[in-house]
Amino acid sequence: MPLKSLTALVALAIAVFAAPLQADEAPVAQLPMNTVAAPLADAIPLVNPAARLAQSVLPANPSALLQSAAQSTPVDAVTDLRKTLIDLAMTLRHIRYVRGGRDPSTGFDCSGFVRYVFAHAVGLHLPSNSAAQFLAGLKVNRKDMQPGDLVFFHTRGKKRISHVGIYLDNGRFIHSPSAGKSVEVSSLDEAYWAKRFAGARRPEGIAQNG
Repeated sequence: MPLKSLTALVALAIAVFAAPLQADEAPVAQLPMNTVAAPLADAIPLVNPAARLAQSVLPANPSALLQSAAQSTPVDAVTDLRKTLIDLAMTLRHIRYVRGGRDPSTGFDCSGFVRYVFAHAVGLHLPSNSAAQFLAGLKVNRKDMQPGDLVFFHTRGKKRISHVGIYLDNGRFIHSPSAGKSVEVSSLDEAYWAKRFAGARRPEGIAQNG
């Protein structure tokens, strides 16, 4: 083999075997993945959902979402109105019956009790006697009665309305029954009241709110 060819072959062998050694001694610097990926993620938002989420306006406390939702939900005015009526009526239990009575300091008759509760609980002024209160309200079927509706009775003959109470629930109502008694809770299922029940009415002040 000519000397020049042999020399070239040796030089080639040295170059081949020396290359890995040089690579081990001086490795090529590698950039961190986030250095490369971050610009790409910024350019393509879908690749970087975390950054996308960070840009959203969220409360620091997740429970604030629930609180905000609760505050933005309107209160059921009808339910609140009826509850106010019932709460006041129940505080007047045991106030004695007095014919023509209109105030807890002196006592109540049936219509005076109802009138007082509506006036002081919700500012609604009803007529002064049970017959007029019956005519002033909107008719309600027994199955549709709700707390705060008025229930009427024929206690002095079937041709006239002569007694009124405030419906509570489950067939119960509160009223000022008669001389010698006090404001109490009774049931429409009791024989006396069942026989004399004349119907239910919803005062317009409540009906207008649903």
